[in-house]
Amino acid sequence: MHLAYPAVLSALLFCTGLYGVLARRNAILVLMSVELMLNAVNLNLVAFDVWLSKAARETLHSGQALTLFTIAIAAAEIGIGLAIVLAVHRNRGTSDIDKLRDTSERQDPDDPDHDARPAERSDEAQKAEAAA
Repeated sequence: MHLAYPAVLSALLFCTGLYGVLARRNAILVLMSVELMLNAVNLNLVAFDVWLSKAARETLHSGQALTLFTIAIAAAEIGIGLAIVLAVHRNRGTSDIDKLRDTSERQDPDDPDHDARPAERSDEAQKAEAAA
C-alpha cells in the first residue's frame, strides 16, 4: 500500500474535524470533532511508522507507541470534557457554546430586560463618578 492513501484519508478526517470544531455550536459535537482530529493524527503516526520501518528495517515502532499514548490522552480528554459539559448543562440547561459566557455569571432567560441591566449599571457608575 502506498503512503499517499492513508495520508489523504488522514487529511480528509482532520479537515472534517476542523470544520466540526469551527462550525458547531454544541459542546458535545465539538468534542467529537476534536476526537476525529486526534484519530487522523493517529492514522498518520501509524502509516508513517510502517513506512519508515520498511525503509529502515527497524523494529522499534515508535509511531505505534506514540499512538497508544495519544489514545490514552484522548480517552482522558473525552472523560473530563463530558464531565464539564454535563455539569454546565445541569447548571445552565444548555450546552450551546454561544450561550455560555462565563461560569460565574448566570442570567435569567425569562427576564425581559436582562440585557438592559449592565447598561443601567454603567450609567449609575458614570453618575457616581460625576458626583465625586
